[in-house]
Amino acid sequence: MPLQIIRQDITKIECDAIVNAANESLLGGGGVDGAIHRAAGPELLEECRTLGGCRTGEAKLTGGYRLPCRYVIHTVGPVWRGGGYGERELLASCYRSSLELAAEHHCESVAFPLISAGAYGYPKDQAIRVAVSVIGEFLMESDMLVYLVVFGRDDFSIGKKLFTDIVCFIDDHYAAAHTDPLEEQRRRTQCYEATMHPCGAAMPPPPAAKARRGVALPHLRRKKKDAALPQASQADAALPDLSDYVGQIDESFSTMLLRKIDERGMTDVQCYKKANIDRKLFSKIRSDVHYKPSKPTVLAFAIALELSLPETLDMLMKAGFTLSHSSKFDLIIEYFIRQGNYDIFEINEALFAFDQSLLGG
Repeated sequence: MPLQIIRQDITKIECDAIVNAANESLLGGGGVDGAIHRAAGPELLEECRTLGGCRTGEAKLTGGYRLPCRYVIHTVGPVWRGGGYGERELLASCYRSSLELAAEHHCESVAFPLISAGAYGYPKDQAIRVAVSVIGEFLMESDMLVYLVVFGRDDFSIGKKLFTDIVCFIDDHYAAAHTDPLEEQRRRTQCYEATMHPCGAAMPPPPAAKARRGVALPHLRRKKKDAALPQASQADAALPDLSDYVGQIDESFSTMLLRKIDERGMTDVQCYKKANIDRKLFSKIRSDVHYKPSKPTVLAFAIALELSLPETLDMLMKAGFTLSHSSKFDLIIEYFIRQGNYDIFEINEALFAFDQSLLGG
């Protein structure tokens, strides 16, 4: 199952387990830790007292009590001290240990906060990369729905260089009609002024306009009833019937997808996991040659298959879509394809940062 980045209060997510960014005592604290303890009720603290604390990078499990989840997985993230004290390894261990514990208790869904990125000072963009990397590796081998939960926009940050590069790419390609309303107004004014005489009087409407107002122009008068109907041109006679057009229908999205999987030498499982797509959704696509996917689903598979831009456009066309320079979502996808970056989780980080729909899921 996929990784989804969502903006939500983690204490209100209905799933099998939520992860608590705890301190070593497991006796509650501030931030996410305090919010989870308050929402779960005093019973959570009573059980935590029996666990004997938890070391950095490890995880322990309790009941969910008054939370809308079965379990709370408590993990202790590292304090950021510049990056030279094994912080990345310890943070990766937090996610890995929590996921393994969730799998041991047969959890099908688990929600993580961004561990260590608050009071512990871990740089947010680096914390996100660790989280996405470890979760992504886990999901390539396991079936689980994983949420990476951020409470507000300030809690989520991609790398400054990546953000700047995407902004520049959008600025260079984004349709003027979406970014410069004054230019659009100027264009319309010019079009209106073009219909005026030099002295300012409006130019007379074209003959067709007069005809629409009921003025009978000589060359538009109705012919006599007994006039012969015009003969069909040879070009009209050569046009194929509708049935002939329908008979030339191209391969479907489903057919192209399965063909590309074979051409890439991938298995179905490798493809839908790399696409961040749920197994059940892939089964529907495989079993129905006329399946109509959403645009993010098509693009998720294009990214998983590492298609070139022309190939991506071809796959989109099979499903009735295209890429447009009037869409920030489309431009972000195009940016990553042109860069040769097919990491779907990094793409989703960027899409989330720009408040766009995510791929897969």
